Formats: sequence, structure tokens, C-alpha cells
Amino acid sequence: MDVVLTLVPLGFVLGTTTVAGRVQHHPLDLTGYLWLTAAALPLFAVRRAPLPVFVVTAALTWVYYSTDHPGGPAVVVPTIALFVLTRARGPLVAGIAGSAVILAGLVVYFARGGELVLDARAGLFVVWLVAVLGIGTAVRNRVAARLAAEQEAAERQSRLAEQERLRIAREVHDVVAHSLAMINVQAGVAVHVADRRPDQAVAALQAIKEASATALADLRATVAVLRSGQGLGPAPSLKQLGELLDHTRATGLTVRVHGSPGDLPAPVDGAAYRILQESLTNVVRHANQPRTVDIRFSRRDGQFRLVVRDDGRGAETPTVGNGLRGMQERAAALGGKAEARAVDGGFEVRAELPLEET
Repeated sequence: MDVVLTLVPLGFVLGTTTVAGRVQHHPLDLTGYLWLTAAALPLFAVRRAPLPVFVVTAALTWVYYSTDHPGGPAVVVPTIALFVLTRARGPLVAGIAGSAVILAGLVVYFARGGELVLDARAGLFVVWLVAVLGIGTAVRNRVAARLAAEQEAAERQSRLAEQERLRIAREVHDVVAHSLAMINVQAGVAVHVADRRPDQAVAALQAIKEASATALADLRATVAVLRSGQGLGPAPSLKQLGELLDHTRATGLTVRVHGSPGDLPAPVDGAAYRILQESLTNVVRHANQPRTVDIRFSRRDGQFRLVVRDDGRGAETPTVGNGLRGMQERAAALGGKAEARAVDGGFEVRAELPLEET
């Protein structure tokens, strides 16, 4: 790029000046060729040091025009340097540098005995400076806007990827944690009664079989989504409430349901199911000798409310892990909230989900 930025203007200036010298009957001599070449060669470093290169090229070009060499487009060289300077350092720095170069040239001109001539040529310096600064600033702003848009798009893509990763992590955690908790309890029952009550051991093993089959089906569906890239995972719903409660009751707990969820928007339905599933999983895994779980569904002020309460002994304030964090994230994603706390006589999870988009 630096080679092109140097050789193309150099070739253009030398070629055009040569033709101009013949037209003017004043051919460009060797000194003129060397001087113009010296003025253009600093462009090799213009992208690395635009300010010094502009000052050097402008000075050499000014000196060239001050001699008796034929006229030509040598001004192209400092013009390119000023354009690059404007893009790199902004119009303020470039404007100060350009003005300083013009003023320095005028000082030298008057110091050598030049006379003040107020004609179109005097205004050309100002027009040249303003035009180059304007074009350079416009290009600078356009490039900055494009880079900002690209960065914003990359950040948006990164956020979407992170959200999708968290969504998949929650789905896998909910499916695996719930199923393994049920399997663990039933396996313990089977081991405990295998010798004395074979019929109960068979029932426990059958429950393990059903729980593992459900877990495998959900995991296959999740993996299929990942492979297809469609971004649509399994759609859990409180319409599967009966199956979920049967798995919990199979562990020996009494589950009582108060109210009905009714028809819910799909996002609320799926989030409520996963929150209920995780709550029941925590009862099975962490509650101390629970016997009863109460589930309450209600609606109030445009909110769907879900409360899950157990009667485990000695409940304490929970440490936020993947399960509780997942419940809070699901609720927050819909503009709702989910809380878990120890209460008198057990532990309670309370979730509120808006029924309308906010």
C-alpha cells in the first residue's frame, strides 16, 4: 500500500510535469526530476508519521514552485499527505499544520522581497486547505462509523451467543438435575427394600426407567437443536404437569396442587414449568425429611404467580447455585422475578411472571 501511495503520485507528477514543460517550451531538467522525486519519496512513511511527512513534502513542493522549473501538479504530493494526516489525526491537527505551512511559506515569500498580490491565486491556498480538510474529515467520519457499526454488530453477536449458551446450559441442567434426583431417590428405595419388599423394588426400578427415558428424550431433543442450528429447543409446558408430579410423588412425597395454571403464553408456560421442575428437584435433593409439597397457581394484577413450599426441617437461606440462578434468569428474561427463601416450617420458592409483554 505504501509503495502504491508513493509511486502512483510520483509517476503522475513526473509525467504531467514533463508534458507541461514541453508545452511551456521549458523542459524539465534532471534537477527538476530529482527534486520532484525527493518531494514524493516521503510518502512511503506517510501512514506511520503523517505530520512530519506533510511538513517535508509541503516544504519541498513550495521550494520547487519557487524555482524556475516548469509548472505542474506537484501540489498533489502534499495534498495526499494532508489528506492522510486529516484521517489519522483529525481536522484540528491537520488544519493547524496546513495553516502553519501556508503562513511559513508566505513569511519566506515576503522575506525574499515578494510583493502582496490580492488575486485568485491568494485564495487558492485557503480553498485547497479547506477542501482537503473537508474531504479527509468526511472519509474519517465514514470509516469511524463503519468501524463502530462492525464493533456493535460483533458485540451483539457475542451477546446473542452468550444468551444462547446460558439458555442451553439451563435446559440441560434442568433436565439432568431433575431426572438424576428422581433416579437417585428411587435407586435408594430399591436398594433398601430389595430383600424385604421385592414388589416395591420393582416399582422403584420402573420409576427409574421412566425418569431416565424422559431425560434421554429431552437431551436428544436439545442435541438435535444444537446440530440443526435452528435455535429452537424443546418446549416444556405446564400441560405436562401430571407427569412431573407423578415423578415427584414416586419418591414418596405428598404433592398438593392449589389452583390451576390455565392457558398461558408460551414463554411464560415454559419458564413456569422449568421453575416448578427445579423447585421440586431441590425438594427431593436438599430438603431435610420433607413429607408434603404445596404448589399454588394464581393470577393477580397481570402477573402469573407460582409458589412451591415444602415442610422440610431446619431449612436455611440457600446458596445461589446453577438451579436457583437459572430460575432467576428465566423469570428476569420475561420481566418477572423468582425468589427462594427459608420460611417457618420449610422452604419456599415464589415466582411472578408477567402475562403480557412489557
